[in-house]
Amino acid sequence: MSGKASEVVQARDVSGGIHFHYGTGSRSARPRQLPRGLRVFVNRASNLAALDQTLEGENPPTVAYVIAGTAGVGKTSLALHWAHRVSDHFPDGQLYVDMRGYDPGAPLTADQALEFFLPSLGVPASAVPAGTESKATLYRSLLAERRMLVVVDNAATVGQVRPLLPGSGTNLVLVTSRSRLSGLMVRDGAHRENLEILPEAESVALLSATMAGYRPVDSAEDLAELARLCAHLPLALRVAAERAASRPSMPLADLITDLRDESSLWDALSADDEDEASAVRSVFAWSYRALPRQAALLFCLLGLHPGAEFGAAAAEAIAGNALEVSGVGRLRTALDTLTGAYLLEEGRGGRYRFHDLLRAYAVDRARYEVTQEEQLAAVERVCTWYLHSAHACAAVLAHDTSLLPPLDVPGDVVPASFADRKVAAAWYAEERENLLGAMTAAEGTGLTELVSRFATVLERLYSTFNHFRDWRVSARAGLRAAREQGDRVSEAELRESLGRLERMTMRLDEAAEHHRAATEIHLGLGDTLSAAKSRNGSGWIHLFAHRLDEAHAELTEALAAVEGTGDTYWTATVRYSLGYTCAQSLRSQEADRHLNAALAGFRELSDPLYESLVLTARSLVELNRQNVSSALTHAERAVEIARSVENVLWEGTALLYLGRAQRAAGRAEEALESYQRAVLVFRREGDASREAIAVGGAGSAYLLLGRYTEAVDFHRRSVAVHRSLSDHWKVAKGLLYLAQALEGREGSDVREEGREEAARHRSEALEILSGYDDPRSDELRERARAVPAPEEGA
Repeated sequence: MSGKASEVVQARDVSGGIHFHYGTGSRSARPRQLPRGLRVFVNRASNLAALDQTLEGENPPTVAYVIAGTAGVGKTSLALHWAHRVSDHFPDGQLYVDMRGYDPGAPLTADQALEFFLPSLGVPASAVPAGTESKATLYRSLLAERRMLVVVDNAATVGQVRPLLPGSGTNLVLVTSRSRLSGLMVRDGAHRENLEILPEAESVALLSATMAGYRPVDSAEDLAELARLCAHLPLALRVAAERAASRPSMPLADLITDLRDESSLWDALSADDEDEASAVRSVFAWSYRALPRQAALLFCLLGLHPGAEFGAAAAEAIAGNALEVSGVGRLRTALDTLTGAYLLEEGRGGRYRFHDLLRAYAVDRARYEVTQEEQLAAVERVCTWYLHSAHACAAVLAHDTSLLPPLDVPGDVVPASFADRKVAAAWYAEERENLLGAMTAAEGTGLTELVSRFATVLERLYSTFNHFRDWRVSARAGLRAAREQGDRVSEAELRESLGRLERMTMRLDEAAEHHRAATEIHLGLGDTLSAAKSRNGSGWIHLFAHRLDEAHAELTEALAAVEGTGDTYWTATVRYSLGYTCAQSLRSQEADRHLNAALAGFRELSDPLYESLVLTARSLVELNRQNVSSALTHAERAVEIARSVENVLWEGTALLYLGRAQRAAGRAEEALESYQRAVLVFRREGDASREAIAVGGAGSAYLLLGRYTEAVDFHRRSVAVHRSLSDHWKVAKGLLYLAQALEGREGSDVREEGREEAARHRSEALEILSGYDDPRSDELRERARAVPAPEEGA
C-alpha cells in the first residue's frame, strides 16, 4: 500500500451522528518500553551532561543523538540510565528497540522495528500498513503531536535508523552504535557523542561500587590492576566485579592471578591490535570457568537459541534432558547463576537475553563443551517447542482453523498454553521473531520436516494479522523443505498457501500460478478433492480480478469434481463460490440454485459462519432484482450470525452488504453507520481492499444525503487504495462515483475545473472498463456515458 493509501481518514458528521476516525492510534497509549537499567551506574558525568543539553528549551532542536563506541564500552548502559533519569521530560512515553546490528543472527530492519512500534502507539497489529514507507509515514504522524523518547539500541547502519526518525523536534531518538553513522549527522542533523573507555579512576570506581557490601575493602593497587586487565571496558569490569563479589573470602590478588593467566592465554592466541577484544574474552573465560558445570553447559546451549530474547520455557526446552536442570526450580537456579555472574541479562516479564559479545562467546564455547550431536538435539528441542506452542496459539487466534493441520505433541514437549485470545495475542507478539527464527534454525540444521510443518502452522497466525512479509518467507522455506523431502502433498499445500498470500496482496498472476501448480500436483496424486479445493482458490483469483467468465468456468469444473467425492462441506463451499460468481454476473436464477444448495449444506453441517456468508450473497441477488426488503432481511441476519459467533472479520463483510441494502432502501443515515462499523473492522484487521470498499460505500451514502464535499473526500480515498492495490475494476467504479460527487458539489454553478475533473474520471473509467465484457461492466459503461453514477455492485 502506498503512503497515500494509508493516510488517516477523518470526516465528521456535523449533525452529530456519524464520526469516522480510524488508523490514528490511541492518544491514551503511553508505552513504557525501557528495559531496566543497571543496578549500579557510576561515572560518565560529562556524557550525561552532554545528553542533558538536548532537553534545553521547550522544543529540543535535536531529533537524533548517537552514542558511538567500541563493543562493551557501555553505550546501552549510558543510554538506558539517562533515559530513565529524564523520563519525566517525555510524558507520552518511551519506545525501545534492539536492532541487533552486531548479533550473530540477522539484524532487525527498520520495517520490523516499525511493526513493533506502531501497535505500541495504539495501532492494532493487524492494521499496520504494508511497506516501510507507509509504516514510517504513519509512525511520524502518530508522533507529531507527542513528546516521546525513542531508544534505538545496537544499530549498525543508517538504514536501520532513518525511517525511525520523527518529523518533529518534540521527540528525541537516542541511538547506540559501534559505527559512527555519519550519514545521520550530515543529512539528518543528528548529534554524536563518541564514548571512550573509562579512565583508570572511573574504572576503579565502577569496580568498587559494584562490589560494595559483598567484599572487604580491596587495595587501590589491586583494583587498578584488575581494571587494566579488563581494558577499562565497563562490560568486562562488571563481569569481573561480579566474579570477585561472589568470592568474598578470596583475596583479590589471587583472582587477579587467575585472570592474568587467562589473559596470557588469549594474548598468545590474538593479534597485537586486538587488545580490547582479548581483554573481554579473557574476562568472559575467567568468569565462565567459575560457573558450576550445569550452569556452564546451559550457558553454552542458550547461545544456540534462535532469537535475541527468550523466556524460561524456551530455556527449559533447550536444556531438555541433556542437563540436570530439568524442572522449574533447578532451571531458575541455573538462570539465576548466569544472571548473577553477569553472563546473561534478565529483562521484563522473566525474559532473558545475551549481550551480543556474550552470545558470541557462548556459541564459541559450545563448540568445545558440547558435542555437535548435542547441539543439534538442543536446536531440535527448542524448534519443536516453538512449533507446538505456535500451533496452540493459532488454535486460539486464527480466524479460520480449518486449515490448521493436526499435530501430535511428543511426550517430552510441554508447549505453551493459552487461556484466551488476549494471552495468546500477547505471546505471539512477544515470540513472533523467535518463531521465524526457529523455522530458519530448523532449515539451517536440516530439520526439513519441522520446516514444512512450521510453514503451515505459521500461516494461520500470519494470515490472521496480515503479516505478509513473514508469511512469504516462511511459506517459501516450507516449499523448499517439501521439495527436498519429496513430499508432494506438503508441496501442494504450501503452493496453495502462497496462492492465498498473493491473492490477499493482489499479486493475482503469481497467485494463479501457485494454484495451478497445486491443482496439477493433486491431480497427479489422484486426490480429486484437494484438486477441487485448489480450483476453488483459482476461481476466487478470477473473481478478485473481475474475470467473471473465467471464474464461472473454473468453479463449474471444481463443483463437478467435488460433488463426485461426496464431501458435504466442500460441495457447499464451492457452490457458495459459484453462486456468488453468478450474482456478480447477474445470473440470478443460477445464483439461486447454487446458493440455496450451499445454505442447506452449511445448515446440515451446523456451520453458522458460512451460513452468514451465503446470506450476504443472497442479499446481493435480491438487490439485483430490486427486492430491497428481502435484501435487507438477508443482510441483517448475516450480521446477527457473524456477531453471535464473535467473528469480527465476517461481521464486517456482512455490514458491507447491509449498507448496500440500506442505501437501496433510502436509509442513508443507517447505511453510513453500517459502513462506519465496517471501516473500523477492516482497519483493525488490516484488510485494505474491503476497507476501501467500506469507505467508498460511506461516500455513496453521503451522495444520497446530498453532502457532496464528504462524498468527494471519501471516494477519492477509496479510489486511491484500490489503485494502490491494482484493483482496476473497483478503480473504474469508484471514479464514476467520484465524478458524480464532484458534479453534485458544484451544484448549479458548475465551475470549469470541477466539470473537467469529472470528465477525466469518467473517461478513465470507460478506458478501464473496455477490458471487461460482463453484464455489470456493460451497465457501468452505459451509465458512465449518461453521466449519473451507477448502482453499487460488489
